[in-house]
Amino acid sequence: MENTGCHTPGDFERGQQDKMIEANLARVGRKILVMSGKGGVGKSTVASYLALLLSMNGKKVGLLDVDLHGPTVGRLMNVQGGFDTAEEGVVRPYRFSDNLSIVSLDMLLGENKDTAVIWRGPMKISAIRQFISDIEWGDLDYLVVDSPPGTGDEPLTVAQTIPDAEAIIVTTPQEISLADVRKSINFCHQVKLKILGVVENMSGHTCPHCGKDVPIFGSGGGEKMAAQMGVPHLGRIPIDAEMVDSGDRGDLKGLTDKADLEINAAYKKILEQIS
Repeated sequence: MENTGCHTPGDFERGQQDKMIEANLARVGRKILVMSGKGGVGKSTVASYLALLLSMNGKKVGLLDVDLHGPTVGRLMNVQGGFDTAEEGVVRPYRFSDNLSIVSLDMLLGENKDTAVIWRGPMKISAIRQFISDIEWGDLDYLVVDSPPGTGDEPLTVAQTIPDAEAIIVTTPQEISLADVRKSINFCHQVKLKILGVVENMSGHTCPHCGKDVPIFGSGGGEKMAAQMGVPHLGRIPIDAEMVDSGDRGDLKGLTDKADLEINAAYKKILEQIS
């Protein structure tokens, strides 16, 4: 992987960077960290669609992908370009729309999106801090941060760098996912990260032929676990083939005007609780 300029700063440089981070975050209303206990639960899709819906509701939103080893936000949102460097000395995020700006590591990878990012902890910590300190996000109502699964360097760095961040934890209904979510909840408690709630993704599927609900991965497990752990349950999002197809094509926006989709009713309920 080519050197992207990320490095470990000295004490003075880190102090200056801390001031830049503080100044930039002061221009952001709400900071929401979307995390999960394990991979494959649709966390990045949830983060991207929530950010998109918030922006379409008239909010100024930044979407920051800190899943450095497996960045997918750029593909989900069909990011066709890199950072905005038109103004000398200023780096701005990719402008998806008037209300939505995006930063993802795959914007630095050029045409070869399959390049492996082989970084140790210090490099990852430095990159995340630079995404906040060195990029001109501007005034935002929301900064939505898509974190990699687990409780490693990336979510810990976000929690330490953005002390007033709030967490949404994404899970699927089956026990193998819920076991890891309990660890994520305990992580939030340990680092004093406010938990907005748990989202149960891939919760059931309505058969297009008979209309019967088919619990492919089960249903209701996230809600029961949230009650046991004493955290809010934000809602269930069913499996939807259109969401899968739209994500693969980078056209999540195309789903937003389909009022008959069950997933849109589910996301509306979630937005009502977190807005």
